[in-house]
Amino acid sequence: MAVLTQYISLSTKGHRDVHDITSEVDKIISQNNIKEGIVTVFVPGSTGAITTVEFEPGLKKDIDEILERLIPYSSSYHHHDTWHDDNGAGHIQAAVIGPSICVPVVDGAMTLGTWQQIVLIDCDTRPRNRKLVVQIVS
Repeated sequence: MAVLTQYISLSTKGHRDVHDITSEVDKIISQNNIKEGIVTVFVPGSTGAITTVEFEPGLKKDIDEILERLIPYSSSYHHHDTWHDDNGAGHIQAAVIGPSICVPVVDGAMTLGTWQQIVLIDCDTRPRNRKLVVQIVS
């Protein structure tokens, strides 16, 4: 069993900025000639989230709107009292979605559905430079 670790770096705007990272993960798999295994994508930081969606403009708006209804930035959070900042909602939004995803690799390709892409959602209240960890066990 071999383990490969690489990184994807990107800048975000915060406030539920959504980035499709599928092609970057595909590139890591193909450049390293991975035929079978499991790829894990993980975002360090407690205000970032990784999931899969159909990456299209309407769904990006839906994600933004539903998270704002459920966990609004404008509400008061105990986290603000602890750290005197404004990103309590971002922590909770990211916790609900989760920081990572695992996808099987079969015959050199991720087993994603036709309309399924891997995305980073930056739930923080400010722009961030994110360095995602991509780890493949093969």
